[in-house]
Amino acid sequence: MLSAVSTESAPKALGPYSQAIRAGQFLFVSGQVPIDPQTNALVQGSIGDQTRRVFQNIGEILQAGGASFQQVVRTTVYLADLGDFSAMNDVYATFFTAPQPARSTIQAARLPREARIEVDVIAFLG
Repeated sequence: MLSAVSTESAPKALGPYSQAIRAGQFLFVSGQVPIDPQTNALVQGSIGDQTRRVFQNIGEILQAGGASFQQVVRTTVYLADLGDFSAMNDVYATFFTAPQPARSTIQAARLPREARIEVDVIAFLG
């Protein structure tokens, strides 16, 4: 059984997709870029500032789906510039405790709204 998960505490979807989908015991959170949900504006500033906003948004969606960062089993990080990897990683590490989720990080030619980072996650609810 599939069900959509959404919250007003995170940015609305930028297209025809759900903020997250619950499928059985898994929660699939769509890619999040650093948009402030109150202003719908892209967060300006450092990659650290943008990474923090992305994970705040993800945290709100996880909570709406009955999950937390401790239940995240997989992340995919898309960076506009892999030169931002170290600074992103410093902020990323503050959101996860051991065992940290499996992760892929790739450089993308262009991200929505000209963001420097986008992240999607999968959480196990069982």
